[in-house]
Amino acid sequence: MRKNSIKNTRINGEVLKELSRIIRSEIKDPRIAPMTSVVQVEVAPDLKTCRAYISVLGDEKAAADTLAGLRSAEGFIRRELAHTVNLRNTPEIRFILDQSIEYGVNMTKLIDDVVGNERREEEEHEQNVEA
Repeated sequence: MRKNSIKNTRINGEVLKELSRIIRSEIKDPRIAPMTSVVQVEVAPDLKTCRAYISVLGDEKAAADTLAGLRSAEGFIRRELAHTVNLRNTPEIRFILDQSIEYGVNMTKLIDDVVGNERREEEEHEQNVEA
């Protein structure tokens, strides 16, 4: 099975959906931040391993605590995944912190700051020309 086959894409989507549900409603670990989301899942073509990219809204400590909590609950998560997703093999899950959403939010803030500064400079310039 190729990595980008239709079957693999479907499996990735199903595992993503179930991982999101398990993290949101099944895990009771206080280290896991409430604003944790599964951004992307890549299941290997042989169904042995899975990389789950996790995004955490909060500071670096919250992200590190969430990652530690998820890693300690890997066995539970894998068992729940085996119950809900009917696969020949239940993949071994590796959680990876994805900072692309946080990066996007920071870039948007920087762009907004630059646009705001330009507007203020234009307004000051127009006031100086009128005077």
